[in-house]
Amino acid sequence: MTLPVYVLNGPNLNLLGEREPHIYGHETLADVEARCERAASAVGLEARCFQSNHEGQLIDWVHEARKQASAIVINPAGLTFTSIALLDSLKAFDKPKMEVHISNPHARESYYHSSFISKTAHGVIAGLGPFGYECAIQAISQQLSKP
Repeated sequence: MTLPVYVLNGPNLNLLGEREPHIYGHETLADVEARCERAASAVGLEARCFQSNHEGQLIDWVHEARKQASAIVINPAGLTFTSIALLDSLKAFDKPKMEVHISNPHARESYYHSSFISKTAHGVIAGLGPFGYECAIQAISQQLSKP
């Protein structure tokens, strides 16, 4: 039996659908989580979705995932550009990791251009809106099926 895929969402993503919909769209976090669950189920996986506005909570979930998950899909939101602590926790997770961003950070202000998290991610998906999560789960499925 394959362990679930942890889908971790960082600060302010609980406001999806309300906060800057011209950038992040109108889908809510619940909509994104439902997409993840459907995408995972379609490839024979289970998605467990988590969101926190607190860096330490995200780090605790990464630590938990070391024994409880087969992979991580993470949208670290603002922590992408600031959190060495989150980066270090992800370095300790030696299974597939995909970084997801709803918007394209490279098309935005320069302070969004450099991701700490990308230094440990197996792949980065940006600018595809919530569909990016589905792509990340498909990529995770391919990585998990490799011998």
